[in-house]
Amino acid sequence: MCGIIGYIGRREAFSILISGLQRMEYRGYDSYGFCVLDRNANPHLFRRVGKVSDLDKSLPVGTHSGNLGIAHTRWATHGEVTEKNAHPHTDCKNNVFVVHNGIIENYKYLKDGLVQEGHKFSSDTDTEVVAHLIEKFFSGNLEIAVRKALNCIKGTYGLAAICRQDPGKIVAARCGSPLLIGIGEKELLVASDPAAVIAHTRKVIYLNEGEMSILTPESHFIFTERPFREIEWKLADVERGVHPHYLLKEILEQPESIKNCLRGRLMPEEGRAQLGGLKNFEERLKEIERIYVVACGTARHAGLIAELMFEEYAGITTKVDVSSEFRYRKSTIDRKSAMLAISQSGETADTLAAIRDAKAKGILTLGITNVIDSTQARETDAGLYTHAGPEISVASTKAFTTQLAVLSLMTLYLGRQRGLSREDGRKITLELEKIPQLVQQTINNCSSMRVLAEKYKGFENYLYLGRKYSYPVAREGAHKIKETAYVHAEGCRGGEPKHCELALVSEKFPCVCVVPSDSVYRKMISNMEEVKARKGRILAIATEGNNEIKTIADDVLYIPKTIEMLTPILSTIPLQLFSYYAGVARGCEIDKPKNLAKSVTVE
Repeated sequence: MCGIIGYIGRREAFSILISGLQRMEYRGYDSYGFCVLDRNANPHLFRRVGKVSDLDKSLPVGTHSGNLGIAHTRWATHGEVTEKNAHPHTDCKNNVFVVHNGIIENYKYLKDGLVQEGHKFSSDTDTEVVAHLIEKFFSGNLEIAVRKALNCIKGTYGLAAICRQDPGKIVAARCGSPLLIGIGEKELLVASDPAAVIAHTRKVIYLNEGEMSILTPESHFIFTERPFREIEWKLADVERGVHPHYLLKEILEQPESIKNCLRGRLMPEEGRAQLGGLKNFEERLKEIERIYVVACGTARHAGLIAELMFEEYAGITTKVDVSSEFRYRKSTIDRKSAMLAISQSGETADTLAAIRDAKAKGILTLGITNVIDSTQARETDAGLYTHAGPEISVASTKAFTTQLAVLSLMTLYLGRQRGLSREDGRKITLELEKIPQLVQQTINNCSSMRVLAEKYKGFENYLYLGRKYSYPVAREGAHKIKETAYVHAEGCRGGEPKHCELALVSEKFPCVCVVPSDSVYRKMISNMEEVKARKGRILAIATEGNNEIKTIADDVLYIPKTIEMLTPILSTIPLQLFSYYAGVARGCEIDKPKNLAKSVTVE
């Protein structure tokens, strides 16, 4: 994986391909490349390790003119990070050129057979097998050759192919890895991410599983014809603007993102949530006895908070699973259960695999995602959008807090179905209405964060502690500082360090304690005292007006008061800002952490 773009039309392809790659840089990558066919169908192939921004320094003059081309940013899965392993890949005759996201599971078997037939390979990747298979089956028609090649493949792919002996088209296909077609004026684009095409068109068609599309300058053909839809985002939404990093921009956007997430969904007088995405399954949801949450990374931390909310307010037994593990254990999931999948992109391969496993068993599948018409949104039975807007930085911030906002709405919805009183429902809705303002207040409270991060920048290890609703926040805080500042951190339940982690605590091993004024406050105070007794440095996140914390912690950041189930939305904000400024202070690559990708489309 990571980013694909292709163009066919009247304009010069090169600049469109490069700007598309740059708009997908946030997904993470280690190398890149492109191939443009000129007006005589001569291929101009260029591949490099490094950043797209370095392109001008190494590009030969006059080698990239043409109206048809494909390009790719690579995040290595098979083969080292080298120029020969960068995409596009070609065949023995330099006739076929392919860019590909996904994993070809049987590539070694296929490669062995192709080598025996005389094919010469120049890379260590699984993708090159596709180019040689197309070469094998090519007899003048690229579309037919691609279809025959794909029939040989086991695994996942989103790919685009061009051919100098059949030069008037791009053939694109999708199985397990997202692709969309962008429709312009006498031009077409194919991409793995809407950010790559939004500067040229907002009219897109998302390919479904198993679909192939043939793009020519005048038309496109998909083997299942469907109308296009418009991307809701604007070009300005995917640009950094005045901010030094996307991560900071997205942290500061959270008051507005949460407001957009909640808009039109609250019914304060009735103490209810209005969730159109669940309406068709209202009666079936009343019969559900268990909810299985599947998610990865930051989304899983949101799931851990959902577990507490669903059980406390709706009385539904809830279990949270890592998506990549769900299919590989004997599960008690049955038709009295529902699966809830959480994914920012809606394209997380492991989460999609878990959804398909549940659907095969007849289980109701629900989804929470940020990307409209994503694979997850199309494949789940019902679901809810977070409406966070595009999130470009690899480290997730506003997607996380809007996931928590949606999960709070879902808790209210399910709770009112199952005996939560109107009065208790009204309390939740009234507090939710205030959350965007309280998030802004929390951001304002963190004005000295840059100075605080400088103070802590020399530490290489952190212990994050929290209880109940604050435990997943501690996990998320540790996750975030690992991503942005490249330091080791652990997120633990407040009562657990006495069984292990206290052995690590010292003046050189600071603890970040999430300790709002909630039902487990006094227990967390005891846990902080345990750390202090071992001379551990403490940075605390506490509720405004709490003066006791100052007598224990070395440094304190304050959040406004709200009801317990909503404190995670507020307490995660200082941890995001601390991680951001710690990364800046340590000179780290903020928006594109090394070795990570934004949308993980391989299992």
